[in-house]
Amino acid sequence: QVQLVESGGGLVQAGGSLTLSCAASGFSFRQYAMGWFRQVPGKEREFVAHIVWGGGSTKYADSVKGRFTISRDNNLNTMYLQMNSLKPEDTAVYYCARRTVNSVTYEYTRSYDYWGQGTQVTVSS
Repeated sequence: QVQLVESGGGLVQAGGSLTLSCAASGFSFRQYAMGWFRQVPGKEREFVAHIVWGGGSTKYADSVKGRFTISRDNNLNTMYLQMNSLKPEDTAVYYCARRTVNSVTYEYTRSYDYWGQGTQVTVSS
């Protein structure tokens, strides 16, 4: 069965860095685009970053552009999110997700069919 498992979250001071990982199994990882989303209590899950199957094209939310980098290693079935210059407003549960093959957008949750359990990122001021 499809499984996505995030790791790497934690507590970090503002200005610090973290790298999240998303380990995929149960499907042909290299054939799917993938995304990172985040959510805080009481708010909708929001788009963070997207990467195509081959890794050659990436997209970012304006709020993280220039600070976060999405990447993937198709040989390891793993996707990453390098987060630098972290801010308190980056505090959230971060989720990785598999994009549905026929979806036409990348920034909406409805375009993704499988999700990980999430990993908490807390940035202290």
